[in-house]
Amino acid sequence: MNVVVVESPSKAKTINKYLGPGYKVLASFGHVRDLPAKDGSVRPDEDFEMSWEVDGASAKRMKDIADAVKSSDGLILATDPDREGEAISWHVLDLLKKKKVIGDKPVKRVVFNAITKKAVLDAMADPRDIDISLVDAYLARRALDYLVGFNLSPVLWRKLPGARSAGRVQSVALRLVCDREAEIERFVTEEYWNLSALLKTPRGDEFEARLVSADGKRLQPRAIGNGDEANRLKALLDGATYVVDSVEAKPVKRNPAPPFTTSTLQQAASSKLGFSASRTMQVAQKLYEGVDIGGETVGLITYMRTDGVQMAPEAIDAARRAIGSQFGDRYLPEKPRFYSTKAKNAQEAHEAIRPTDFNRSPDQVRRFLDGDMLKLYDLVWKRGIASQMASAEIERTTAEITADNGGKKAGLRATGSVIRFDGFIAAYTDMKEEGEQPDDGDEDGRLPEINARENLAKQKINASQHFTEPPPRYSEATLIKKMEELGIGRPSTYAATVTTLIDRDYVTTDKRKLVPEAKGRLVTAFLESFFTRYVEYDFTASLEEKLDQISAGELNWKDVLREFWRDFFSQVEDTKELRVTNVLDALNEELAPLVFPKREDGSDPRICQVCGTGKLSLKLGKYGAFVGCSNYPECNYTRQLSSETNGDAEASVSNEPLSLGKDPHTGEEITLRSGRFGPYVQRGDGKEAKRSSLPKGWTPASIDHEKAIALLSLPRDIGAHPETGKMISTGLGRYGPFVLHNGTYANLDSIEDVFAIGLNRAVSVLADKESKGANGSRGRTAATALKELGEHPDGGPITVRDGRFGPYVNWGKVNATLPKGKDPQSVTVEEALTLIAERAAKGGSTKGKASKAKSTAARATKTASNGAAKAAKPKTAAKAKTKAAAKAKKD
Repeated sequence: MNVVVVESPSKAKTINKYLGPGYKVLASFGHVRDLPAKDGSVRPDEDFEMSWEVDGASAKRMKDIADAVKSSDGLILATDPDREGEAISWHVLDLLKKKKVIGDKPVKRVVFNAITKKAVLDAMADPRDIDISLVDAYLARRALDYLVGFNLSPVLWRKLPGARSAGRVQSVALRLVCDREAEIERFVTEEYWNLSALLKTPRGDEFEARLVSADGKRLQPRAIGNGDEANRLKALLDGATYVVDSVEAKPVKRNPAPPFTTSTLQQAASSKLGFSASRTMQVAQKLYEGVDIGGETVGLITYMRTDGVQMAPEAIDAARRAIGSQFGDRYLPEKPRFYSTKAKNAQEAHEAIRPTDFNRSPDQVRRFLDGDMLKLYDLVWKRGIASQMASAEIERTTAEITADNGGKKAGLRATGSVIRFDGFIAAYTDMKEEGEQPDDGDEDGRLPEINARENLAKQKINASQHFTEPPPRYSEATLIKKMEELGIGRPSTYAATVTTLIDRDYVTTDKRKLVPEAKGRLVTAFLESFFTRYVEYDFTASLEEKLDQISAGELNWKDVLREFWRDFFSQVEDTKELRVTNVLDALNEELAPLVFPKREDGSDPRICQVCGTGKLSLKLGKYGAFVGCSNYPECNYTRQLSSETNGDAEASVSNEPLSLGKDPHTGEEITLRSGRFGPYVQRGDGKEAKRSSLPKGWTPASIDHEKAIALLSLPRDIGAHPETGKMISTGLGRYGPFVLHNGTYANLDSIEDVFAIGLNRAVSVLADKESKGANGSRGRTAATALKELGEHPDGGPITVRDGRFGPYVNWGKVNATLPKGKDPQSVTVEEALTLIAERAAKGGSTKGKASKAKSTAARATKTASNGAAKAAKPKTAAKAKTKAAAKAKKD
């Protein structure tokens, strides 16, 4: 009997069925050990020796694996086919050697790109040894990330209170978001005009032609810069006669895109399905690991962490057969298509993401998949099969027209395109970012019959004013695309990097766009000022290239670490000499547009508008940065630093309450105040005083007595629900304006709706919410199970699910939220039992499962608790904290 080690338990079950009784397949549940989150885990002074730690859950799993290996004939390591998977195999083998259970047993490494019976059996027939170069690249990456994080983050904590962490790739991704925001702030809007003529052919057909030249010169885009020029040209066109100079119809071919890589899948899922990057990867993981289809568990897609764009020859053959049978021979090109990536530093070590069987169409597997899985599989199948289909054939027609007004001439152009043969578009249509418009090449539509040298009748001249717009903020998908273009990060890290920025409160999302928070802008400005090299795009990309060279066996991993550490350590040491005043001076300069925006009256934005003599500057407090007056404490003017209000000084209030008048019912004074979390209104004084934060979009300057009364009157009763008789109310909560009925909340579009919505619309909004289910997807009444952990000791399945407020563990009626930042795929049974017990003890269950959950989990948590108690060292931690505080105060 041979022991096979894979990463996930669901994969273990599937592969065990494929291999039969001669094998025992066990799961490592991902990484079995990691660098402890404490100083000294990587030791540059000892030639980068690394200390590894096995947590309680992993120790138990490694014991199970070791016990199985003792009585086995050999060990087969079958973890994922990438750098991380190679590292997991290396860790498992190293631990087993230390346990002295390997002996002279044969150890082999196998990799498969898809979890199908054929792929697994083919891999088992072609084993190899562990690729030490891949392991070295993993060790180098892990050491680099540790050294940056554990040396740069403390600098941030000391010099920039409120900042949480810095990372090698994370900080560069944050800089991309902040640089785009600064570009938007610097953008100067320019006016331009477009002119066009609505013309009619002798046959009575109308079409539109755009002005492209005038006064003998070709007009560049946005060349008409003001209304006077536009009116002059409009007058020329109004009095002109029109003749067709030429008509040209030109055939154009449009080729399909390659199959998906990790980043292009995340982009397409965002544009077409509205999925976040992390949601896309969670769903793709389930499709890869396998789905029960008619009693057989089979992986539906190939490995989903890849930057390769080429499919295996047998997959291309299968795709071509499927095209012939499902679309017809006309859609099959003479030769297979081959692709190469344009991404910087792409490894292309694996196939593109494709279906494992092209004959398994989305319609055939529809009944076996949940909504998200079907949507993503449909996307992968269509893109994969389209990549091998014939080109789309488009006829593009261009008509050149001359307008003549008493010898003054202008040129106009009309374009149209028609799809003569849809080709690959029959399977898959590319979409622009955020799914705005199809990009089929036929945006102009079909032109009517137009002949050269014929006269046209003018119907109308259109002159439209436009203004240039700043570049758009990044979405998750476009940020990942940019990172890939620059060679920053790798497929396995994209989603985690974006998630980290959001979790650290450096970035927030607004209408699926990434908006840097003030805290994120401060961190980026600090790093650009004092660690310039380490947030440079080219430097980060070159480091990624060196890691790839280590993977290929071309560089020694410790040489790369030595070169990096020498300069980085020197930079960290230099910052220890920085005074906080030096930091603030640099940030005041770097972030001037954010911190000191221009005032409408043209006065100096750095002069305090309360005392008139003090100078405004960034200040650092316990909870982060704010803007304050240099005349403190005589002048106590402060305001919150907020990217939302752009630091607008006129839109802020001082610490002194501003009276807005009396409440007509209670007679209490209503005041506008500024607090730790921003401006708010208050009625009365003392602990019992009624308060309300200002809603999004309402600035302090806009608050008057009427608006304050309205805010303080919330919640607002609308009326009784016609079916239940229970009251419907509106209010303003943590997640914005809402309507509430019988414990069900439904979001409203704006704060104005809170005060204006009537009973009929409120009932409609609530009904729509209920029809979409608890997590907002129409027709779904329960959250999707991301992972099955097994049976609870007291009966019933334990699952990890994704809900409205994030991932959680479910057992029966007990739901326990996962700790922030915890990967849902890495949750273990022991961790789940502990979370369930804690939640049940707080009243998270009904009908008496709390005591059972608590007692059952006690056994699972005892070992982990003992280990945590030993590791905590509270006295040492407290002493270090006191010492750091004293040092920060001194600085």
